[in-house]
Amino acid sequence: MTLFNRPWGRHRRAVVLASVCLASAAAWAQTASAPGTKPALSVSLVMPQGGEWPQRLSANGNIAAWQEAVIGAESVGLRLTDVLVNVGDAVRKGQPLARLNSETIAADVAQTQASLAEARAAAEEAQANGNRARELGPTGVISAQQIQQWITAEKTAFARVEALKARLAADQLRMSQTRVLAPDHGVISARLATVGAVVQPGQELFRLIRGGRLEWRAEVSAAELARVKPGAVVHVTPAGGRTIAGRVRVVAPAVDATTRNGVVYVDLPAPGDARAGMFARGEFDLGSTKALTLPQGAVVLRDGFSYVLRVDAQSKVVLTKVAVGRRVGDRIEIVSGLDPQTRVVAAGGGFLSDGDTVRVVDGASAAAPAATPTAAKR
Repeated sequence: MTLFNRPWGRHRRAVVLASVCLASAAAWAQTASAPGTKPALSVSLVMPQGGEWPQRLSANGNIAAWQEAVIGAESVGLRLTDVLVNVGDAVRKGQPLARLNSETIAADVAQTQASLAEARAAAEEAQANGNRARELGPTGVISAQQIQQWITAEKTAFARVEALKARLAADQLRMSQTRVLAPDHGVISARLATVGAVVQPGQELFRLIRGGRLEWRAEVSAAELARVKPGAVVHVTPAGGRTIAGRVRVVAPAVDATTRNGVVYVDLPAPGDARAGMFARGEFDLGSTKALTLPQGAVVLRDGFSYVLRVDAQSKVVLTKVAVGRRVGDRIEIVSGLDPQTRVVAAGGGFLSDGDTVRVVDGASAAAPAATPTAAKR
């Protein structure tokens, strides 16, 4: 039996092999920690910048008419003879929109005018008799009963004149109602009037967007509603259209119990290509606040969290967790987790890990290769 086949020989061989492995590991560690270790990446450092950043709140909503007037008929059972406007037409206040058949009402007006003329003539005769009765009364030529009859006839004649005047005014009003007029300036948004149709009182004939004025009705969550104030500037972008400048007119006093959203009404003084019923997105300008920012390339996302990479005195990377906020252009807001005086890796953080050794260069020389490793990591 050889020496290494004995039990104590096998134990000695295991000890020798373990010693060799430990010596190799120590030698590798000394090599890795030596000052001449090749850096994983050449990087440039950047310091956070402070400044005023705009506060904006995004929302969605629909464009609608500020006020939509329903224009209907007021006369009873008259036939439409003319429809003078169509959908999309801009109209002025008092402009005729449609005409109804007025022949029957015109005949009534003529008859009432004739009756009024007759009543006025009768009233003049009754007035003359009344004056005569007042003159002869003191003389006793006529009886007191006759005097009273003439004076009563005079009052009755004048009352009939007043009644016919009122009737004539009513007939003339009915005549004016045979013309359907625009109640305000605006744009016709709907037309139900049809030539030849017999209309009834209150029947809808047209819809009018008053003043051609539109508004954006934005839905804002209850948590953000208090930040929106009347008069705030809003940038509204309708589907497929250009951005429109608007202003908050009023914030709804109540919140929908189902969606927990409140409606903010935004006036659109120059709606441009916007149309009532369109969907639109918008941003409320809520002023500005101070912000600490970094280039977006300086922030890396790992495991769902945001990090920046600091470099310590030994040129080793220190992964630092931060909280981020708004993004404007190519910069991102750092809310917490980073001292304003701390310099961090400007770009290429995706190629680095915590503890990597790097070579720090100035921004000019590292601008091009900053995002690409200079050597493969070992």
